[in-house]
Amino acid sequence: MKWSGVFPAATTQFAEDLSVDIKATQTVLDNLIHDGVHGLVIMGTCGENNSLEPDEKIRVLEAAVEVTAGRVPVMVGVSELTTPRAVRFARDAARIGADALMVLPAMVYVPKPAELEYHLRAVADASDLPIMLYNNPAAYRVNIELDVLGRLADVPTIRAIKESSSDTRRYTDVYNAFGDRFVLMAGLDDVAFEGLLLGAEGWISGLTSAFPRESVALVEAIDRGDLETARRIYRWFLPLLHLDAEHDLVQSIKLSEQIMGRGSERVRLPRLPLAGARRDEVTRMVEVAAANRPI
Repeated sequence: MKWSGVFPAATTQFAEDLSVDIKATQTVLDNLIHDGVHGLVIMGTCGENNSLEPDEKIRVLEAAVEVTAGRVPVMVGVSELTTPRAVRFARDAARIGADALMVLPAMVYVPKPAELEYHLRAVADASDLPIMLYNNPAAYRVNIELDVLGRLADVPTIRAIKESSSDTRRYTDVYNAFGDRFVLMAGLDDVAFEGLLLGAEGWISGLTSAFPRESVALVEAIDRGDLETARRIYRWFLPLLHLDAEHDLVQSIKLSEQIMGRGSERVRLPRLPLAGARRDEVTRMVEVAAANRPI
């Protein structure tokens, strides 16, 4: 598993009746690979993990492994209500052929530190797959504190952290506490530039689904030390990247995909497609960005 580059947080595509559209989902993933991304994250937040039934999750993962065919790593979200369900899915993911797991705290319940550690350790024990922990306190009301990370440092399969806190001090705090024990991945789009400069090895990105080539160019510019080019791309991108920090990020990203001819805006309940002034606002943002692409 190579923890670097751009990993889009890919969307799950739905048919008009809101059943999972496997073919359309595979097309989205295949197009992202052709546009140069370095890996895929499926069934994360943007993949609407918690809107999928257990059998649908299996089908989506099987389809992703099939269409990817080893060209890039496939990382799959483990986002469940209970620890036993998360353990079962982790085992299924290993059997199906995922390359890595992105593990979230158990949904809905806000755990105490010992409960959080138990959950993450139990999922890690379920397979030999490498794991990226997903830290997103704004969305999931749980911050994976340094003391919890310290107690998990003895778990060899826990390799990386997707850092989706808006507090960019976390990158330096984690490094100062653990050195290179954990690979850091930027996980919140509108502070991705800062995270990459502060030591993140790669970017788990939502808006890459709509603008993959610009996302790859941004990371490549930072990697080669061309900060002038990186800043130019980032400044163009930032109005759209702010969408990733909003509660309607999934609808906004899927609408952006649709406008760019890369997917459908259809989402599953409880989400509804954007409407009214908000839809007009996001549409204008995407159209302006598309008319002024920096590469």
